[in-house]
Order: sequence, then structure tokens, then C-alpha cells
Amino acid sequence: METENKGPLAGYRVVDLTRIVLGPLAGQMLGDLGADVIKVEEPAGDLARAIGTTRRDGMASCFLNCNRNKRSLCLDLKKPEGLEAFMRLIETADVFMHALRPQAVRKLGIAYEDLKAVNPNLIYVGAYGFSEKGPYGHKTAFDDIIQSASGGAAIQGWLLDQPRYVGFVQADKTTGLMAANAVVTALLHRERTGEAQFVEVPMFETMVHINLIEHLDGATYADATGPTGYSRLRTPWRKPYPSRDGWVAILPYDDRQWRVVLEAAGRSDLAEDPMFNSFAARQKNVDTVYSTLAELSKALTTDEWLAALEPHGVPCSRVNTPEDLLTDRHLTDVGFWETYDHPTEGPLRTMKYPVNFEKSPASVRRHTPHLGEQTREVLGELGYDEATVEAMLAAGAAIEKKEKAI
Repeated sequence: METENKGPLAGYRVVDLTRIVLGPLAGQMLGDLGADVIKVEEPAGDLARAIGTTRRDGMASCFLNCNRNKRSLCLDLKKPEGLEAFMRLIETADVFMHALRPQAVRKLGIAYEDLKAVNPNLIYVGAYGFSEKGPYGHKTAFDDIIQSASGGAAIQGWLLDQPRYVGFVQADKTTGLMAANAVVTALLHRERTGEAQFVEVPMFETMVHINLIEHLDGATYADATGPTGYSRLRTPWRKPYPSRDGWVAILPYDDRQWRVVLEAAGRSDLAEDPMFNSFAARQKNVDTVYSTLAELSKALTTDEWLAALEPHGVPCSRVNTPEDLLTDRHLTDVGFWETYDHPTEGPLRTMKYPVNFEKSPASVRRHTPHLGEQTREVLGELGYDEATVEAMLAAGAAIEKKEKAI
């Protein structure tokens, strides 16, 4: 684990009042980039502490993968002492992020207007289901709800008999990336103008934007009525193809790449076929083209396909399982997988921040914390003496970690 912080966000403090995946992922990214991220948790803790494989209560795998490079401060914001400590923390912050519905933050007394009065330089980020400006602004949302509302489940259903969710929390993670981007952009604006601001990052609008970049298609033209849906992505033949001994992904795009694939499969004659001989023709006949490729792929083993195509720059890959990635030679060589010793969970495998900065690299400097692991530490930094901290702990306004190191 690194001890030196060279990240581009070193010196900025982020108060992270989020849970599950969306906000925690955004906060972890900011922490990886050098920010001092303080995760404020309610007494029950983040629900993600129980999602996934667990060796010890409160430290499940999903939580471990979204909350490194943070300190955990556990406060009961419904108690006056807890809310007062939170406000003291806000006075020291550059950024505040929450993932509660706007109605909930107003009820707690931590809406934008409340925190702006405490810290006029605060960037306030709300990341939640639907923009408060619209009629859905009161609705509760999680990943599955947004996949459905944003068209994502229906898009998956084009290739099946019914709508279907993708096999990962797509809306949470995509909106988390958008939230982290919003924080950095708002910080840049503040650096240039001196202006702090409120930033809203709604999941619904984010995922509609993402889903329809290619699938808006004919509806892009405002005086037309569709159709929507990019045809190449709607064909049931767009998928990994069977090789002679397994599966392979092959995606020739231009004419030269198609000639290489057809020659490797022993069907060079198809290069002159009217359905194959140009990009426009292949787009028009995508079902036939891809179904033909699904048959041709059986001619070679996966390794033979890679050997035939890679030297010619034809996009191709073996079809990896998550388990395969643990020993993937490229990921190993670039140092993607890192391990560190967690004080209670033992050796942990973690994924390196995927963007490489030449001058200001991201780093892993702190282990994922237990609930309230740094409560005393942070309260001390805010000027609370030991007697006051003890009184807050006794009253339940603050909670600290009880687990011991292994």
C-alpha cells in the first residue's frame, strides 16, 4: 500500500454520505485520485457492508471493492450532537456528496441551502434516481428500476423474449462515473471562477443519455418518427461465436479485415459476394453476415483464430470468465491486480485505478474501513476533546469500530 499521495486531488476533502454502489464508487475514485474522503455512515452502516461474500460481518466483498481510500465517521444525524459534528465537518470540506432523495435531505436539515450557509465554498452533489425538476423527482430508485425506466431492460429484451437486466449494476456504476466527473468539473469551475455550486446527477437522465447515443438512431432527426435502435446491435447474431474448441469474439469492420477473416475460414469467395463486399452492404444485411460468421467461426480453434487474426490487426479475443481475468497475462503485466493486508480481513485482492497518470498517479493508501473506524480520529481533527467524544459515543450520536486486528 502506498504512503505517498501524488494524486491530482490531493489536498481536497470530500464528505461522502452515500451507500450501496453509485456514490461509494464515485467517492472511491476521488480517493484513489488523492482526495481525503470521509465516509459518513448512519449507525446501521452502509447496506453494501452485507452484499457479497463475507468473512466478517460488515465487511462484504462489494463494500470492500467500493470503499478503499476512505475514513469512516459514523454519526446519527437525527441527534443534535451528531448533526452538529456533521456541520463542523462540512465547514472543512470542498465537496459533499449524497445519494438520498431531495425530500430526505431537507428533512434531515442538510439540503444545499443548509450546507451553503455553513460553507459557501462547498460543492454540493446530489446523485439520486430522478431529477427533482421533473414529475418523477419524488420516486425512490435503485439500479434495476433505472435499467427498466431508461430503456436498458427493453434493449436487452430485443435479443430475448422479454425485457432483461444486464448482469451487473450498470446504472449505479455508470452514474457513479458521471458523479465523479461532475465533482472534478465543479472543482475546476471553482478554481477558475471562485464559484461553488449545486450539482445534480440523476440516474434516469444519465442512463437515457448513455442508452440512446446509438439507439436514438432515426429519432435523431427531430422532424422524423424513428425507427430507434442501431440495427447491428439488434441482431441476435451479435454475440461471441463458437470456435472448434470453445468460444471466440471476432469483429471485422472494414473490407480488409473481412478479407482476412474469410481467408482464414477458407471462404475467400465471399469477399466478392454483394452482401459482404462493402461496409454499407454488410450493414444492410447484418443478420445474414453475422449468422454466416457464426458458422465460419467453427472452422478453427480459439487459439488458431487469434493466431490468424491478431497479426493483421483484426479485432478478436477469447471469451474470458471473471475467473480467467484473475490470471490474465495482460492484467498481470500491467499491474492491474494489487494485494494489500487488511488489518482484519487479511490479504485482499484489489483492482488498480485503470487510468495511468504520468505525473500524478492514483494510488491505494488506505484500507476499506470498518463502521466508524476513524470516528475518534475525525472528531479529534474537528476540535472535539476526548471527554466530549466519549459523551457522544455514550449517547449514540457517534459510533466507533469495535473489531480487532487479526
